[in-house]
Amino acid sequence: MSRRAPLLALILLSACSPQRTPPPREMFDGVPIAGKLADAHKAGFTACIADNVSMRCRRSNLMMLGQGPYSAAIDLVGSDGGGGFDRLTIWHDRDQNAVLSVGEVLKQHGWHSCLKGSGGRGEVEDYTRPGSPVRVSIEISYWGKRPLHIIKEAGVAKPVC
Repeated sequence: MSRRAPLLALILLSACSPQRTPPPREMFDGVPIAGKLADAHKAGFTACIADNVSMRCRRSNLMMLGQGPYSAAIDLVGSDGGGGFDRLTIWHDRDQNAVLSVGEVLKQHGWHSCLKGSGGRGEVEDYTRPGSPVRVSIEISYWGKRPLHIIKEAGVAKPVC
């Protein structure tokens, strides 16, 4: 039995992840894209599922820049969500092209877009705006429920192409 104790301890430790301090709250179109679990709950992200290292909280009927409604999720660090979140993911359950309308609205408001990907193909369309700490990324080659990610950048977002 005493030989199994160190093995059991290693197994339990492997399921642990280092906790981080939640990022400061950041809003985009009235929706939190970074912050604490409490920020997510206040915004209606209450359908949460946790595993050993993270937590995902979802909500439905999210409107973004007058477009939608969409399904949305935030992914928190830590099985209790204590490490907070730094991005919002939205998608449409039946129409994979529905999130593209958010990109069109961003372009109308002066956001720069560029295609990124391998082999000269655009797999992701990124939207940035000088002075904004946010980057919007649409996975345009995704087949199925095409996701749009709104990401709080560590610094100020700048076009990369």
